[in-house]
Amino acid sequence: MTPIRGEVWLWDLGMVEKVRPALVMSVSYGDLDRALITVVPHTTSLRGSQFEITVPVAFLKPGAFLVQNVATYPSVRAIRRLGVLKEDQIGLVGNGLLRWLGY
Repeated sequence: MTPIRGEVWLWDLGMVEKVRPALVMSVSYGDLDRALITVVPHTTSLRGSQFEITVPVAFLKPGAFLVQNVATYPSVRAIRRLGVLKEDQIGLVGNGLLRWLGY
């Protein structure tokens, strides 16, 4: 099963970052594209930053999506799906990401 935009997956972010929930922000890729997915990780270690986007959902511990830590990984790093955000919730994270990137 390939992760799709708006889904929150348990994701292997590497040795330093560890395994944590992450929101898929990229669109689906085609057969000729690389199997890469852009995610925004979820953290429970909050600092009160404007780039911590809080989206309360039942399937995650209290915390926020950290748009400063957006990254792209191969799809094989996705472990399992935890849930799906609603369009307005995806929009909150997307707007935070655009703010971080200066748009």
